[in-house]
Amino acid sequence: MNTLERLSATIAARKTADPETSWTAKLLSCGPEKCAEKFGEEAVEAIIAAVKDDRAGLTAEAADVLYHLLVMLAARDVPLADVLAELDRREGRSGIAEKAGR
Repeated sequence: MNTLERLSATIAARKTADPETSWTAKLLSCGPEKCAEKFGEEAVEAIIAAVKDDRAGLTAEAADVLYHLLVMLAARDVPLADVLAELDRREGRSGIAEKAGR
């Protein structure tokens, strides 16, 4: 199991945790819309770090983006395995060809 899979499993386990003791549970208890909003905020922070050429900041914000993406997926019951399968399906295909096939 890799880091993202372990994190995804932890997030799934926290769905039923006490929102007073778990940030993940608190975020999930606010609903999918709030989870999506937090993901968007983190994505913007990553963009800002990238534009500023802040390598350490971008690294930290990218980790936040990945965490909040997994929370957003969990809020909508989309397993990480499904996302990984989609990436596997796309592997080796040109992005241009992949977009044309949609």
